[in-house]
Amino acid sequence: MIISHRHRFVFIKTNKTAGTSIELALARICGPEDIITPVSREDEKVRRALGLPGPQNHRLPLREVGLGKALGSLLRGRAAQDLAYYNHISAAEIRPRLGEARWRSYFKFCFERNPWERVVSLYYWKQRQRPRLDMSAFIRSDAVQVLKRRGIGLYTIDGEVVVDRICRFENLAEELDALRRQWGIAEPLELPRLKGQYRRDKRGYRELLSADDRCRVAELFADEIALMGYRDDA
Repeated sequence: MIISHRHRFVFIKTNKTAGTSIELALARICGPEDIITPVSREDEKVRRALGLPGPQNHRLPLREVGLGKALGSLLRGRAAQDLAYYNHISAAEIRPRLGEARWRSYFKFCFERNPWERVVSLYYWKQRQRPRLDMSAFIRSDAVQVLKRRGIGLYTIDGEVVVDRICRFENLAEELDALRRQWGIAEPLELPRLKGQYRRDKRGYRELLSADDRCRVAELFADEIALMGYRDDA
């Protein structure tokens, strides 16, 4: 997640939509007062190797949190969620922390992706640790429910879309180019490629998912499909 006071935007980072690559690309244009949340240890190594700004300003000042809440969060093991901005933080959490004036005036955006491809992408990410993971069983697992919450669940509040733009993963380069021109950035945003090596089978989801599996995904992600106009044409 990134909040840029320099360019007055909020990037809400959804899951399996090249979010970390986008975050690293955006970090290049961030100023010292902007908020950048930490990523995984592996991705932080990439960030350092590219000479990009690392995590900064993501911890909330104690004067804003209050000593009582801070102690309670520490005791409940929720310090990472309650006392800081974090990786896949939701709009509902960002809004009160950022303040209503900035929330209303800053440009808020995220990326969304064809849900069938999103599920397949997550499957291969999980499979690196569980090589025998069955696709159909995975689609019916809690992991896919979490995937939904880290998608539309992040950029809606009480079911209402609260971002100014939902960019399409399928048009990633064009979307980033439009954003940087909107912000008056002269140079193209360079997008590092991360995690793509985990998906060895490059076939499309229609070849990888059974008809039943595709129907299951369609049911789970009906809101996203209706919102973005995605279709399963097989």
